[in-house]
Amino acid sequence: ITAPEEQKEEVKPPTVIQEEAAEEKKGFFGKLKEKIVTKKISPEKFEELFWELEVVMLENNVAVVVIDRIKTELKHRLVDKPLQRGQIEKIIQQSLKESIEQVLKVPTIDVVAAIKKKSEKPYIIVFFGVNGAGKTTTLARLAYLLKSKGLRCVLGAADTFRAAAKEQLLEWGKRLDLKVISHDYGSDPAAVCWDSIEYGKKTESDVVLIDTAGRQHSNVNLVEQMKKIVRVAKPDLKIFVAESITGNDAVEQAEQFHASIGIDGIILTKADVDDKGGAMISVSYVTGKPILYIGVGQNVEDLEPFSAEKVLKTLGL
Repeated sequence: ITAPEEQKEEVKPPTVIQEEAAEEKKGFFGKLKEKIVTKKISPEKFEELFWELEVVMLENNVAVVVIDRIKTELKHRLVDKPLQRGQIEKIIQQSLKESIEQVLKVPTIDVVAAIKKKSEKPYIIVFFGVNGAGKTTTLARLAYLLKSKGLRCVLGAADTFRAAAKEQLLEWGKRLDLKVISHDYGSDPAAVCWDSIEYGKKTESDVVLIDTAGRQHSNVNLVEQMKKIVRVAKPDLKIFVAESITGNDAVEQAEQFHASIGIDGIILTKADVDDKGGAMISVSYVTGKPILYIGVGQNVEDLEPFSAEKVLKTLGL
């Protein structure tokens, strides 16, 4: 009598292990849909359901303010609507996709077109961000892209604080065959900006790209220095650079930098190893500014325009 039960108990553990292995491979929506297929969408059930969805989104580094926006969108689309039970999963997936598309809908900037359109050269771009975000490499990648479009570039080494920062940019200048303007360490970074721009004017260059020291957004003195750079350089474009994989830290940094200097656009590095996608969903929404490019590899050409469609695909939507 007990033999069949014992047999079931013997085969159960491998089944659980297989399910856990499958769970690990699921994308963003793959994790969500297990929470939704057996739920009835009434107001009470929606709150219960969305709590489970919220946990998954928090785990994927989606900012709370964005989660609230998505919740409002989904509630409007799903609660008390005549939904066929067999279609609930598909309907919620489509609704979630459309809600995230709305979050990502921020007017972008065509950097190449903006540079070519400006009549009084040079077009000035200044890069900001915290230490280790990849500003210098990102600047070099954008310079490479702009040069490939026939634009004449000058690089400004206004990171006069970090050891070897100037040498790093000088090396990029050598590799890309571009002029780098630099001063001694400890000198005023705003002076480097001024000299870089003056050189750009003198040589009729199309664009000046200025590197700055990594700054913690909570350091008052460094923030004031950053504001001085903006006053002196009067940049046409202020780009904030952050690592995609830092998730909500990147979102908070972007928000604080925008409050301090008013960023115009964002570049997210290491997007190719970001399997969560929360920073990409959130950072534009909290600043109201577009993600212009993403870094997707180790080479100088590994900078590509941001694509909302690719983000949705990464999330399994």
